[in-house]
Order: sequence, then structure tokens, then C-alpha cells
Amino acid sequence: MRLKTVPGDSTRPITDIVKEALFNILGSEIDENQILDLFGGTGAVGIEALSRGASFVTFLDKSQQAVRTIQQNLKTTHFSNQAEVIRTDAFAYLQNRPKLAFDLIYIAPPQYRQMWQKAIRMIDADPRLLSDQGQIIVQINPIEWEELLLEHFEVFDSRKYGDTLLVFFEKAE
Repeated sequence: MRLKTVPGDSTRPITDIVKEALFNILGSEIDENQILDLFGGTGAVGIEALSRGASFVTFLDKSQQAVRTIQQNLKTTHFSNQAEVIRTDAFAYLQNRPKLAFDLIYIAPPQYRQMWQKAIRMIDADPRLLSDQGQIIVQINPIEWEELLLEHFEVFDSRKYGDTLLVFFEKAE
């Protein structure tokens, strides 16, 4: 199904190749997951997760255009009742600690602004945001990657697809 895109160049939509690879990696691990999509954009990743068995997705985006696009895409795909779309800044949301622990947190911020580092450091400061068996996935351009010293999380996998890098984090033992 073709999803609407956000007008302009404020979002960085995931390519079909990367999205397919991501969900092939996740496989059935996505079943019944509660997901947080920190920088929702078009909603493509969360909607794909719902189509593959995730139970609920919380989408965040501070852009009104992105929020409208996600809502339209949820309506088109008939997943509106399995999602919440919140117009807010991702960092404000993380600062105000959601009551729920998510099984998957997806971080795909606008490029070259060091936003992924800030987001993962905020999650590291309150690891209760992620369920014990959960994972965090960061989608960035490979030139943005840098090793971070985190107290509660560690990288367990990374995959590069052209100009996209997916980095997978889990709770450290």
C-alpha cells in the first residue's frame, strides 16, 4: 500500500529496501510489541510493524504536517485504533517519562543534528522506558555514527544499507 509522504524535505523516509531488511531481521520478535517511534515522519516504520503483528505504536513528531501525514496513513491502512499520534518534541516526551515500558524504541531523527545521541542518552538515563527484553533501533547515516559510553545499553548488531545504518541496542547484562 502506498503511504502519503510529508510535504517538503523535513523528513527522511526509510527506503523500501531498508524497511524490508529491518523487518526481516526483526521477524516474529515484533509480535505483540508496544513500540515508540520517536521521530514519526510518515509513520512508515510503525505502520509496517503494525501490519506484522505489533500491538500498538506511539508516534511522536513535532511537525504538524508529519502528524497529519501519519494520521492519514493510519486511516488508509486501518490501524488508527492501534496507534497514538502525539505532536510533541521527542526530547520533551522522554523527559516526562511515559508510564509504559516499550518493547521497541525506533530512533530515526533528522540527519546530522546529533539528535540520535541525545535521545539514546536520555533513554539510558531512564532505562525503564524499555522493557527488559526490548531493543532500541537507531537509523542514521553511517557518517553520523560514533561509539557512545552508555551505562544501561550496548550495541548487539548493526547493518549498513547504502547511506543508511541501522544500529541495534539492548539492555546490558
